[in-house]
Amino acid sequence: MPARYTPAELTAKLVSFDTVSSRSNLALIDFVADYLAGHGVDSIRMPNAAGDKAALLATIGPTDRPGVVLSGHVDVVPVEGQAWTAPAFEARLEGDRLYGRGTCDMKGFVATALALVPDFLAMKLKAPIHIAISYDEEISCLGSLDMIARFGQDLPLPRACIVGEPTLMEVVDAQKSLAGYLTRITGRPAHSAMPALGANALHAAARIISHLDDIADELQAAGDPSGRFEPGYSTVQAGLIQAGKAINIVPDEARIVWECRGLPSLPVEFVPDRIRAFSQEVVLPRLRRNAPEADIVTELDVAVPALSPEPGSYAETLALRLAGRNRTQAVSYGTEAGHFQLAGIPTVICGPGSIKQAHGADEWIALSELEACASFLKRLGQTLEV
Repeated sequence: MPARYTPAELTAKLVSFDTVSSRSNLALIDFVADYLAGHGVDSIRMPNAAGDKAALLATIGPTDRPGVVLSGHVDVVPVEGQAWTAPAFEARLEGDRLYGRGTCDMKGFVATALALVPDFLAMKLKAPIHIAISYDEEISCLGSLDMIARFGQDLPLPRACIVGEPTLMEVVDAQKSLAGYLTRITGRPAHSAMPALGANALHAAARIISHLDDIADELQAAGDPSGRFEPGYSTVQAGLIQAGKAINIVPDEARIVWECRGLPSLPVEFVPDRIRAFSQEVVLPRLRRNAPEADIVTELDVAVPALSPEPGSYAETLALRLAGRNRTQAVSYGTEAGHFQLAGIPTVICGPGSIKQAHGADEWIALSELEACASFLKRLGQTLEV
């Protein structure tokens, strides 16, 4: 007999695989592929370049017409340094709460979709349901791109995509963009007793970080005309700086890792263009007074596109009806939703659990949320039977 699980049981099983983004997810993918095969469902694996991770795409129903994508990632954030009260990769049930890394973000949604595969198979679907499982969402959102590329090529372009990030089953039609940047500063080393013989890359980095702070203040003052996001403005922050070798050496190199989370209306290049201009016009001339070879380079490291509202789209109207909601919401965190939208697939975000429980110690999801998600997905299947 093919294996059958409740959403909670399958969530616990997926949690047992340590799929922190820096590690392989292949054991989990093997398990899911075997589970699907046991139900007679074929799946397609799409490995990364290193071969230590893979995305997986499975289709239930006809493959010659547009359907609906259920998209979720199975990589999770690290647990080191967090005060977990029990092993993070051993799910435990206490009352209505299922604890474990990834229960909320977002193995609960993936598990619920997989648990309902037997139900979907029993339905006479006239349009397909695609289950798209990705990797590296927590660090780049690039693990979904190979799957997205299959739509419109090997498979018809779907009518809708539902990304199951935790929204308490509210329907989200807008998210901020996320762009991560690396600014590298090259100066010249010297003895700290003779600083004029060198060019202090760390001091230059401090000026650039200060300017990032000024831009952050400007964006906060500009606010969010839509009034939908929390916080209600685009944000900028430096997250990491590396510089210096000893107190008595003028630092000749510095690296700043910084990010911008922009409202959908914020031009993608607005902040990096400001930083590049400030670096070239203000900071670099000072560095080059003593070191003509000094340089400052800012490069894009990670880019997650925004999700822009598409009022009246099939994805929005479908999800609102399935969730029993009458309005959409917006979120400030990033997902792969923007990539699906850029591929021409109307997309919303709707999944079980609260983002407030994600990424922290003793992450949990309520069983009632998994049940609400299961009801949502059953209604989706019933809709696609018509």
